Amino acid sequence: MTKVVFYKSNGIYWGFEEQGHSGFASSGDDILCSAISAMTMLVINAIEISYDSEVDYNIDEETTNISVKARSALPCYEKDEKKSYAISGLIKAYFYQLNDLVEEYYDYLDVEVIEKDFE
Repeated sequence: MTKVVFYKSNGIYWGFEEQGHSGFASSGDDILCSAISAMTMLVINAIEISYDSEVDYNIDEETTNISVKARSALPCYEKDEKKSYAISGLIKAYFYQLNDLVEEYYDYLDVEVIEKDFE
């Protein structure tokens, strides 16, 4: 099962961590893992390239653990408040997209959001 935990602080989504292989199919044929991976890279690239903002991320290919932290999603770290809310909104949209997938793949995907200060 893939577990994704999203982090927010005062309503602002600023990061997430993903752990585990979904187990929906064998590695290389797993459409759920492929979808999650593609969406994760979209979020990382959008923050880093489209929004020209820093995003700290770590992808461990062996364990399939991924950590993404976007300090720029928090208005206190980003000078451009609109950009900060756009980045937070992107992460929040990913949260809702994964929740839609949970409806069909509930045995293979678990998603939650927790209140946590940026570390």
